[in-house]
Amino acid sequence: MDKIIKNKKITITCNMCGKDIKSHRGILMEDIFEGHKEWGYFSNKDLEVHKFALCEACYDNMIRSFKIPVSVTEKIEVMYPMD
Repeated sequence: MDKIIKNKKITITCNMCGKDIKSHRGILMEDIFEGHKEWGYFSNKDLEVHKFALCEACYDNMIRSFKIPVSVTEKIEVMYPMD
């Protein structure tokens, strides 16, 4: 995941296909999947932190390979925190 912020221009790059996700005035023009994992003990990645971003097409391709489908629910409303 590559996030560059310059003068409110945000560039995020899909880790799988390398596509740059477009933004306009600091707002992403398409959504992404952000993965974040802090590995604990008893793994081969003890105490490493992994982060990545996937565009929607790469996310769809990834979950199609799952033997057990992802759980999908729909939200009724979207709440944004008040500053």
